[in-house]
Amino acid sequence: MSFTAHLRKLAAPIWNAQLTHPFVMELGSGALPERKFKYYILQDARFLADLSRVFAAAALRAPDSESALRFAKLAEETITVERSLHEGYGGRWKMTAKQMSTVPMAPTNYAYTRHMLQIAQSGSAAEITVVALPCAWIYCVVGQHLLKHGPPGKQHPYRNWLMLYASPEFAEVQRWMRRRVDQWAKNAGLAERRRMEESFVISSRYEWMFWEMAWNEEKWPV
Repeated sequence: MSFTAHLRKLAAPIWNAQLTHPFVMELGSGALPERKFKYYILQDARFLADLSRVFAAAALRAPDSESALRFAKLAEETITVERSLHEGYGGRWKMTAKQMSTVPMAPTNYAYTRHMLQIAQSGSAAEITVVALPCAWIYCVVGQHLLKHGPPGKQHPYRNWLMLYASPEFAEVQRWMRRRVDQWAKNAGLAERRRMEESFVISSRYEWMFWEMAWNEEKWPV
């Protein structure tokens, strides 16, 4: 069993719970209230700004030039490709990119991004890749799961979101990250592998919590 297959096995109950979360199910069916989707998109825009910083840190720590270049490209694409999706929705809601970027982070979003940024500051390239891997991998799994019976109709309100995350191009991102993790894990010591397991499971939990946050339109209690 590869190391990333081992990681997914560790987090299997968390991943399975995501596929039956009401936010995910209603997103796939198109029944999700636009208010909840708007909340999610605005929080995700804030999340991606920090994710790009995580990829930039991975580029700095990468042990080879090919990986460094790919992580640098991922940092750029996180800002450009996925932001274009967000800004398309922002236009629907008559919000500028600046307005979207100044929406306060919800508690779960803040905690998740601090978790990733802490690993980005102190971890190895393998650890940094692992802490971000659930984001890329889970979205691929969710996107493909929701489109397992075919693409949504043109009138589906969240068609663009579904088509992006179920696309072959997006799937390739998580495959590349998994290959790097599997390669680097072979030379990692026991303590580093344990840290990678822990951060992968924590990120997986935060991914479930992100759906829950959006479903409940979470706010700071005080």
